[in-house]
Amino acid sequence: MLLTTTPTVEGKNIESYLGIVSGEAIMGANVFKDLFANIRDIVGGRSTAYENELRKAKELALSELSQNASLLGANAVVGIDLDYETVGVHNGMLMVTAAGTAVKLSD
Repeated sequence: MLLTTTPTVEGKNIESYLGIVSGEAIMGANVFKDLFANIRDIVGGRSTAYENELRKAKELALSELSQNASLLGANAVVGIDLDYETVGVHNGMLMVTAAGTAVKLSD
């Protein structure tokens, strides 16, 4: 499955547009508590543990997006947009959403 943020794929024609697909991943509040409790992991103003958790959430969202596109018979998703949102201010949860258009590319 080809995933791209661009609206087209160079050298390929879009045969059909199959619909909008998305994938979501939510990081629980315990991730944030653990990260802030382990201050020694913060180096130069960056937290590698926090960045790794965000990366995992992004990968999960893109994987779900890819699976949903595959169910529609797509071989690519174009125009992907990644969005990061907080969910439940008091719970400290973070949601990563990936959305794009499932398409069938010519060979």
